[in-house]
Amino acid sequence: MSKHLLKTVILSAIVGAIIGGSVSYTILFSKKEVKKTADQLIYDFYATENAVYVSPHSLRRMMDKGDNSYTLVDLRSTQEYEKEHIIGAVNIPAYKDPDTSAYEEKERIINQFRQLPKDREIIVYCYSMPCMTGRKIGLALAENGIFVKHLGIGWNEWRYFWTLWNHEHEWNLTKPQDYIFPGKEPGTPKTKELPSPCGEGQFSC
Repeated sequence: MSKHLLKTVILSAIVGAIIGGSVSYTILFSKKEVKKTADQLIYDFYATENAVYVSPHSLRRMMDKGDNSYTLVDLRSTQEYEKEHIIGAVNIPAYKDPDTSAYEEKERIINQFRQLPKDREIIVYCYSMPCMTGRKIGLALAENGIFVKHLGIGWNEWRYFWTLWNHEHEWNLTKPQDYIFPGKEPGTPKTKELPSPCGEGQFSC
């Protein structure tokens, strides 16, 4: 074997070893990063859920206690709000009527939210759990420095599926009619002493 060929073979072997080592390192490092990223995504998911969503149990309990540390906002049309709404809620409509959104009135909606009390937590709700209106409005507000929470259910679940989210032993103790209100005014929840499964502290509902 000539010296030139031998050098070529040796050089190729060295380059191959370097490339192979780099690839192996990249693969191993990437696997660690993927696992770390997945864990971080899981953490971020739960942190976001806990930061954004308000349990309907928690809201109902605040009503029963006469807690006024929050402002509840109904995003449905004025027509629907005046027919019936969750008691205590104010109306900032994201719909002109039941079939027509008012998303182009973004500035009006943002300005109305700016008028709400600054010392209260803001909770929004719309038609149902899968309804995207609350999420879209929440994003638009966040982009303008207004941060709101989201009720874990919508109007339909609150009004028509009371047993869906209340514990079974509560079905005979509470009824949706006590937590809804008709007309232009928000209405005021009645305070009452009821057993609650929510508990206190980090794991309360």
